Amino acid sequence: MSSIQTVGIIGAGTMGNGIAQACAVSGIRVVMVDVAQAAVDKGLATVAGSLDRLIKKEKLSAEGKAAALALITGSTSYDDLKGAQLVIEAATENEGLKVKILQQLDGILAPDVIVATNTSSISITKLAAVTQRSDRFIGMHFFNPVPMMALVEIIRGLQTSDATHDAVKTLAEALGKTPITVKNAPGFVVNRILVPMINEAFFVLAEGIATPEDIDAGMKLGTNQPIGPLALADMIGLDVCLAVMNVYMAEFNDSKYRPAPLLKEMVAAGWLGRKTGRGVYTY
Repeated sequence: MSSIQTVGIIGAGTMGNGIAQACAVSGIRVVMVDVAQAAVDKGLATVAGSLDRLIKKEKLSAEGKAAALALITGSTSYDDLKGAQLVIEAATENEGLKVKILQQLDGILAPDVIVATNTSSISITKLAAVTQRSDRFIGMHFFNPVPMMALVEIIRGLQTSDATHDAVKTLAEALGKTPITVKNAPGFVVNRILVPMINEAFFVLAEGIATPEDIDAGMKLGTNQPIGPLALADMIGLDVCLAVMNVYMAEFNDSKYRPAPLLKEMVAAGWLGRKTGRGVYTY
């Protein structure tokens, strides 16, 4: 496996443009593809704005910005991915859409190209099985905001080869990230521990054990987290937290993953957090 010099990215949204920025700042060429030119342009503009903020904070020079942007090519054509040694799929979290994209890539990419998915919830083993390169398929779960967050979960499907894992781990390190290797299982490591913690905070709140402010202060000060679980739930979206708990409940068939009734009740009320102006807190 030759070293990865060009990375293809499918999806110019929050995750896609964040991954593109991380690659370009590290001197790796990027081809970022999305269905509409408007989405590509918006993704490129987001990267430029993010680099400007780094210049303001004196973490990047104007020359550094120009060099990074010069390494990113935006496109609406999958054919432009042909020069990549690795293609990362960062499309919407929808299994049908991802399967369609992965099958399309099989027809375009050379057999030795590695394909990774940035899914946070879909089985890597299951996605690998729909490709003609299941041994060269892997999960690369970046965290938002990608340029700032040091972690990448590298998820091995049952079929993923050692060579594929090692190449992707080396790339993650080249991006200045700290990769952890994870076996394929619902929620991988971080979300599987994080979302039930958030869910438990709703049980504690519903039982009237403490106020939301005191629950969050307790977890911030007692476990050194930058944000409390209830404020974090409002940020993620209560509907998203509930959906993830429902997936764990279905996949593990273990009652410890049952969603808190208060969480279900607030989602039913349309109190989804920051995006609706009301969740546990009012915004």
